[in-house]
Amino acid sequence: MLLTLRQIMQQVDRAATLDDALAMAVQQAQKALSLDACAIYLKDPEGDTYVLVASDGETPPMLEPLGGEPGRRLVTVVGQRRELIVELETKVQPADGAPKDLTELAAGSFLGTPLIHYRTLLGVLVARKPAHQPYAADEVTFFLSLGAQLAKLVHEAAAMDGVGRLLRRDARADPYIQAVSAASGLAIGIAVSAEAQTRLESVPDRVAADPVAEEAAFNAAVAAARDELQAAGERLAGTVPEAVRALFEVQVMLLGSDALVSDTVDGIRAGNWAPGAWRTTIAHHAQVFEQMDDPYLRERAADVREIGQHVLMHLESRVRAARGTPQRCILVGETVGLAEIAAVPAPCLAGIVSLHGSPLSHMAVLARALGIPAVVSLAHAPELLDGRELVVDGDEGRVYLESSPALLKDLQKRLDRKRTRSAELQALRALPAQTQDGVQLPLYANIGLPADCAAARISGAEGIGLYRTEYRFLLDEALPVEDEQLRDYRQVLEAFAPMPVTLRTLDVGGDKVLSSFSVQEENPFLGCRGIRFSLDRPELFLIQLRAMLRANAGLGNLQVLFPMIGTVSELDEALHLLARAERELVAEGLEAARPRVGVMIEVPASVFLVGAMARRVDAFSIGTNDLTQYLLAVDRNNVQVVTPYDALHPAVLDAIRQVIDTAHRFGKSVSVCGEMAGDPAGALVLLGLGVDALSMSPPLLGEVKRAIRCLTHERARQLAEAALGMEDGFAIHRLLHRALDRIRACSGST
Repeated sequence: MLLTLRQIMQQVDRAATLDDALAMAVQQAQKALSLDACAIYLKDPEGDTYVLVASDGETPPMLEPLGGEPGRRLVTVVGQRRELIVELETKVQPADGAPKDLTELAAGSFLGTPLIHYRTLLGVLVARKPAHQPYAADEVTFFLSLGAQLAKLVHEAAAMDGVGRLLRRDARADPYIQAVSAASGLAIGIAVSAEAQTRLESVPDRVAADPVAEEAAFNAAVAAARDELQAAGERLAGTVPEAVRALFEVQVMLLGSDALVSDTVDGIRAGNWAPGAWRTTIAHHAQVFEQMDDPYLRERAADVREIGQHVLMHLESRVRAARGTPQRCILVGETVGLAEIAAVPAPCLAGIVSLHGSPLSHMAVLARALGIPAVVSLAHAPELLDGRELVVDGDEGRVYLESSPALLKDLQKRLDRKRTRSAELQALRALPAQTQDGVQLPLYANIGLPADCAAARISGAEGIGLYRTEYRFLLDEALPVEDEQLRDYRQVLEAFAPMPVTLRTLDVGGDKVLSSFSVQEENPFLGCRGIRFSLDRPELFLIQLRAMLRANAGLGNLQVLFPMIGTVSELDEALHLLARAERELVAEGLEAARPRVGVMIEVPASVFLVGAMARRVDAFSIGTNDLTQYLLAVDRNNVQVVTPYDALHPAVLDAIRQVIDTAHRFGKSVSVCGEMAGDPAGALVLLGLGVDALSMSPPLLGEVKRAIRCLTHERARQLAEAALGMEDGFAIHRLLHRALDRIRACSGST
């Protein structure tokens, strides 16, 4: 039976549409199990009704899609119970609301299984045999497995709105491709492909006929790519704020990486031609980032691959054919880089569609700065978009294909409303995040490179709440020396002085592995992470601490933050090394300044040690991402176990409350720098819990500020109290979003 199932699913996967796939599945199941009938009902997501979308064989009353028919209620029972039901008339008691006498409703042997994917009930798969013909064990297993695979199929089809159109039986509905929003807004235009060269990953290895010539060609390509990126940034002068152009400096800096160049040269000298050696180097460095848990650092893999592609273009000596650009151009590509964006005349570029990528990419940052809607990571895309009219909906993360006049009219109304809202948020940029009863909550930015200071300043951030120093370490295989670190830290501190800047000490381990210190661990996320790594290698830790103290000289706006502290002894050892670094600098006659010191609360044990640590440090910063992950034992990157409500889990909120209350008893401040801080709903409950500051990705700051300015601190406190009295994150989510709905009606002038 399993072989039959595999063959059926191979046929189903080749179906052109969801309708065809489901029809084929029930047809083949009917034959495989010798059924009288087999059918699939999909659940209407907006109600509790089920719609018959595919059936095969004889259609008995129990399978007819009539709301009043008894069999329709049997389908409902399967959905209500969310379990496999075999021979319902004799083996299953009625669920609440089901008919009391089920035996009179089944004319044969009934078999039903729910279609569930990621805990969501999508529909029901049902079958019937003649009366008194039982199902064999392998037939039940076959049916259950078929239901599980069809559930996945239906879930994926929903990305194209296939389920909705199937339920509505509306062939005129506007089809769309579901993606991920990278930059908000709406745009209508003609798709233009950004692809113009061989993909780097497809480059083969080839013996270098002349290694010396290959090395020279490679160095020339790197130099040309670097010059081109610098020129592209200059072309944007006057189009975007000056600081945003610093994004190009990131890629220029990557091209100047000794590791990228030297590894490639080594590959060439070992006998590979330049493109093949470059491909190997880029793949290695990108993989290091891709395996990281931190979404910001993981996205740096895209930067590495993007410059890899750019250098390959010069290695191939290809010149892009001149082509006309539509007046309203939607730039489409497997990946869309900064150079591709800058190459399109600014008045023509209306939107961006990147089939792969992340909303954390520099492309996304630039798109937001340009005010251009962008989407990434399309769930599905036709083979050819080039030349088609597209609507890019950056708000919902959708791409519409050749939309109807009715949809275009609706989108235009939304665009008008969005422009009004954007103007309101822009007007708030220079205003404080202050409640209507006068309580002010500082809003800081999370960044990882000096170039990111630009976006943080533009957003109106009042300082840096989290600077991820590990990015510099992960960028090069060679560890950055003290002067290199000093230069980076000083640049960030000067950019915001006298506003506070929090530099987190090296936070590697887990999925963030330094190539120079590769450690094999069975469970790296519970291994040598964060402060444990730094304390194991005090010689590296002291170099970083010395660079931080020197960078603070004459400025005094630095706070050092120790990550992943789980014991008081770890904190004492870290403080001892900080004091030692200061003594060494004084003895050497180098200028330095003692900083404030903070501890990240992200290990559950640290929640209960705040009192002891408060006697030693100046402040606390709660990293809600890891704290949530460790408290709830869920991998926040695994969609099968994580939900949008985990950060609002009662246990997480109670832990945060406990940290704040204890720290405040000792007169110490508490900030939150996890994703929860950048969610307006999360920001409301954190404000009510008494947090002293929030730190988030720069693009999120405007909406959070708006929410804070549109309510009183007392109202936020009431919401927090109500949330703490609830028993699950979903209920808390509903409570806070009802409050947000009312807040969104608040005038932008507040």
